[in-house]
Amino acid sequence: MIVSFLNKRFLFKLLSLFSVVRGYNILFIVFAQLTSSIFIFSENQKYSTVLIDLNIWLIILSSVCSISAGYIINNVYDSDKDLINRPLKTILEKEISGRTKLNGYVFLNILTLFFSFMVSLKALLFFSLYILGILFYSIRISRYPFIGNFLSVALSITPFFAITLYYKNFSSEILTHASFLFFIILIRELIKDLESLVGDLTMKYDTIPVKYGEKTTKIYITFYIVTACLISFWLVINHEISLMIYYYILINPFFIFFMYILWKFNSKKHYLLLHNSLKILIIVGLFSIILQNI
Repeated sequence: MIVSFLNKRFLFKLLSLFSVVRGYNILFIVFAQLTSSIFIFSENQKYSTVLIDLNIWLIILSSVCSISAGYIINNVYDSDKDLINRPLKTILEKEISGRTKLNGYVFLNILTLFFSFMVSLKALLFFSLYILGILFYSIRISRYPFIGNFLSVALSITPFFAITLYYKNFSSEILTHASFLFFIILIRELIKDLESLVGDLTMKYDTIPVKYGEKTTKIYITFYIVTACLISFWLVINHEISLMIYYYILINPFFIFFMYILWKFNSKKHYLLLHNSLKILIIVGLFSIILQNI
């Protein structure tokens, strides 16, 4: 009976830790970095060559540890706001004490520095700056409009540039793909701000919806959607992306429906729907990378 209780307690804490570091996002990032390494960044290298490259796995491990540490420190600073916006998730995450979270944060960053040092001194410098960037964002920048959103998105895609630097592949096509992803994640960030408006108001976070209102936020989102569609059009007409072309063509009807929902409704339920639809769009985009070489 006692053993059963302890096992349940352990599993509950494990689930709490998985929630704090957003384990589902971490698994996605591992798959995303590996897939992009094979099908985009490595150019004409064999798949097996990429898969047995120890440095790629060390870069992925560095990314995983640093991002997990970033989620932990964000969780520490945003716990009060999250308790309002996502009460059940926050109660689950409080199973892990603040001290344990901070110890985990330090440990994961040490692992990041160790793994990146094994790649090269440049990789060590890259991830050191990345760790500082996440910390600076969490402590100083996350509550401010525009700069907070832009820095959050930049930090989200930064790990992929570690792969780019490793392969020294800075083609215009890769930069265009990165620009498209930047605006998709930026749109998602603004949708998240709309979704968490009540908590941000309560905690006096100076986000775009809080400072300028929902209508103005939707205007910005619409502008970013148009920008993303223009980038997709540029990719289609200027780069040979094989079957991936269908993904970039189909985002246009997707965003037409997206904007209809965005402008017609103002409820948290519909913002959550839009948020999840963008997650699906990103996941489908990741899998469409495989089509690029077909």
